[in-house]
Amino acid sequence: MKKKKMNLLEKSDQEILDIANPLWDNLVNSSNKKDYFEFVKDFSAKMLFGANEVEIGKQWASNKLLTSLDENKMFLGCLRRDGFVTVLFKQKSNQVSGDFLGRLVLGIEDEQIKIFGATIF
Repeated sequence: MKKKKMNLLEKSDQEILDIANPLWDNLVNSSNKKDYFEFVKDFSAKMLFGANEVEIGKQWASNKLLTSLDENKMFLGCLRRDGFVTVLFKQKSNQVSGDFLGRLVLGIEDEQIKIFGATIF
């Protein structure tokens, strides 16, 4: 019997959140520690290609927000489009005042859930 292909778009918001939370938490923790290899461990091949260690290091050095993210976050919702799910979080920093939007794009690569985008602004 052929195994059914995983479809992220068919999952409920809660199922997506259960997947996204540990991925986002790892990004926050490894970014705060400036741990490149832990930070990129769940990236898709395409995402890894654009996220080399030197460029990520430059971002960490020049943007205080990226290394002072609060571990607490608020789930805002999911956007489903073109085979990907974008998970949105309200994020704070321990050193930069204000609210920030965290964006995590999830997709399937080699039958595994991978990160295809991650930004905070």
